[in-house]
Amino acid sequence: MRFSDAFLDEIRQRLPITQVVGEHVVWDKRKSQPGRGDMWACCPFHGEKTPSFHADDRKGIYHCFGCGATGDHFRFLTEKTGMSFPEAVERLANMAGVPMPARDAEAEKRDAARRSLHDVMEIAAGYFEAALSHNIGARARGYLNERGVSPLSQQRFRIGFAPDSRNGLKEHLAANGVSAEEMKATGLVAEREGDPLPYDRFRNRIMFPITDFRGRIIAFGGRALSADVPAKYLNSPETELFHKRSVLYNGQTARRAAHDGAPVVVVEGYLDVIAAVSAGFQGTVAPLGTALTEDHLQLLWRMSDIPILCFDGDTAGQRAAERAAGMVLPDLMPGKSVRIAHLPEGQDPDDLVRAEGREGLQRVLDGAMALSDTVFAMETGGQMPETPEARAALEGRLRERANAIRDLTVRRHYQQAFDEKLNALFRPSWQGRRGGRQGSAGFYRGGGQGGGWSGAPSPKLMVSETLRNSRLLKPGRTMDPTPREAAILMCLINHPQLCESRLETLAELDFETPQAREVLRTVLDLVTAGGKADGKAMLVALGATGHGEGVARMQAVLARQGVWQSGSGIAVEDAETGLRHALALHYKSVQLNRELRAAERALGEELSEENLERLRDIRNQITSVDGTEALIEGFGSLSGRASRSF
Repeated sequence: MRFSDAFLDEIRQRLPITQVVGEHVVWDKRKSQPGRGDMWACCPFHGEKTPSFHADDRKGIYHCFGCGATGDHFRFLTEKTGMSFPEAVERLANMAGVPMPARDAEAEKRDAARRSLHDVMEIAAGYFEAALSHNIGARARGYLNERGVSPLSQQRFRIGFAPDSRNGLKEHLAANGVSAEEMKATGLVAEREGDPLPYDRFRNRIMFPITDFRGRIIAFGGRALSADVPAKYLNSPETELFHKRSVLYNGQTARRAAHDGAPVVVVEGYLDVIAAVSAGFQGTVAPLGTALTEDHLQLLWRMSDIPILCFDGDTAGQRAAERAAGMVLPDLMPGKSVRIAHLPEGQDPDDLVRAEGREGLQRVLDGAMALSDTVFAMETGGQMPETPEARAALEGRLRERANAIRDLTVRRHYQQAFDEKLNALFRPSWQGRRGGRQGSAGFYRGGGQGGGWSGAPSPKLMVSETLRNSRLLKPGRTMDPTPREAAILMCLINHPQLCESRLETLAELDFETPQAREVLRTVLDLVTAGGKADGKAMLVALGATGHGEGVARMQAVLARQGVWQSGSGIAVEDAETGLRHALALHYKSVQLNRELRAAERALGEELSEENLERLRDIRNQITSVDGTEALIEGFGSLSGRASRSF
């Protein structure tokens, strides 16, 4: 009888291999670690006095360092007891409580087809790799070089290139005996309504093979080289092989590294994983085109009891951290949790590694916070609630957070931890100075000469330096949006239809001022909720949500500066041209400011003429961007104007 891979995998996952092997050996108590499923014994396959036989629940394998015997649950029984493979499967299925499947000829046929699909993916990977090394892949190689992806890393991760061809891969697969049904089943070709001929799904993209935990290619991720495509990153669709909610990029390598003691680090993208692995963090993984799920969490906990979730230092990273904390809390178990690290604002792991190397990322990971500390910091915003009502509300929110935890023991300890933190936060500061000694509950006053400790409560950030510098805890300021931010926002407010084609891009827009970020968030919420199709309705809705005065101030700033392109009475085509230009300048400014911070760090580490000149050059570029005007031929003609300033 043929057993499906899914059935055998379920037995392996439900049944620790140490339980199977433990019926035939005596574990060495000195070397074994039962809590980690890491057990040692004298080998049952050859005589020895010193334990060299190892069983590992995380990997699901055994190995003898003396005689070389190795295998999984099924092989152990067949070699140790002489059972046939079907007999071993039936015995282990009973131990695991997994019902034996009835013989299913169709299921066996599908399993054979699945094995064939793995072969198809391997052929496609070879095609992409060859294209990257060919002349046609020169631009892709240049991009990878700019991003610091070395030829060795390209080879290690089997990175390739999909040429800008409608049928290149399809013809290559057909020449290798792959049927049209198999091409479609793997998601390598796509179909469009009204077009009878399938075409290559991936075109003009850098290709990242995605493997399962056995190292078999099950999908691809493609990074576009053209700016005018709807999706910068495109993954394979869900197929018989690929279910993105239960796959982690670099999962196979990370699992091996975790067994050897490497930390498991979760980042957001392919290039972040590659940069971290290149810097020595072999246990780095990333989810694929989706936020972290409960399935991902279970995969991570099989590799490490406390993986580190590392989020970008921008608004999107802050939101991702908040979502992850809410997702993880209910599933916490004794000994199983996560730590949360925040990168410097405006940087992702790829940026950080290129700017500061391994040391920069190591510093961020060393500063990762326990989940309980992170949740507390999120709820307090790093500030002391000023009124009894606000304190009661904070206490209620923390109680609600703790009550979300399903495990009663962990829930109780979270409630206790939150109570202790609240007691320390609410304790009057004079109690901390009795006997001339400063207590940890005092509130720091930074306004006076030399700062110092004060009996009057003033805000105190009760967080680490890493989190304090993150946007996660930056309190809201009343600073008005910059003129460029105002121009972008007023374009969107007066012409909401401009949001529809760029919702995801706008959602990730990194504004400097909190007020601009809040107005943008509200505008996007109103657009996605529907019913705000014109500027007048949008202005009324913003006034109802408390943004009326802020919008009026932005309008006044733009009027004083003579910027009319974001107004309500101009043609939508002119508004879109102005919006595109303002966004381009904004992105350039954000990038230059990232480079400025890196240049300042480099100058601080090494005072050289080269570093100083680099700093001057970037500052000059920033000044140039801040003063740039749009010189667009005929700009404004559709609105009855010929002004060219923006």
